[in-house]
Amino acid sequence: AQQRNLNPLLVSALIRQESRFEPDVQSTAGAIGLMQVMPSTGAWAAEKLSLQKYTLLKPEDNIKLGTWFLAQTHQAHQNNSLLAVASYNAGQGNTAKWFPERVSTDPDEFVETIPFDETRNYVKQVFGNYWNYLRLYDPQVAKQLAEYSAGESTAMSNQ
Repeated sequence: AQQRNLNPLLVSALIRQESRFEPDVQSTAGAIGLMQVMPSTGAWAAEKLSLQKYTLLKPEDNIKLGTWFLAQTHQAHQNNSLLAVASYNAGQGNTAKWFPERVSTDPDEFVETIPFDETRNYVKQVFGNYWNYLRLYDPQVAKQLAEYSAGESTAMSNQ
């Protein structure tokens, strides 16, 4: 993740949604491994990375190829992680068709405009996972949440 300038918690959130951290999982659509990389996407990424030998079932290879593709989706969408994650799931062609007119500054509104139910739910799940990882592993977020919760309970007890 760091090699590709990706937030490791976002990558972990995506892996959790894709495979539940099971390296041998294969989808009915043909996606393989931790990051559920499609064979054609893996071959494209391997070519771009000059990776001669790889197997999508090997966690190191799968993550190398999957994070390369996720970085590409970020680059294609000006580092907008919501668009990048939607594109990772639905394909860059679909997001390019959907979002020239649909991009909203409100993340919730944006997610609700995703026309594919599967992708809309996927984005919600990935970012739900991401939020949970932020709460667990980012001390600033945990502190802000604790302060907010304390303030909210104080406000409620004053009513």
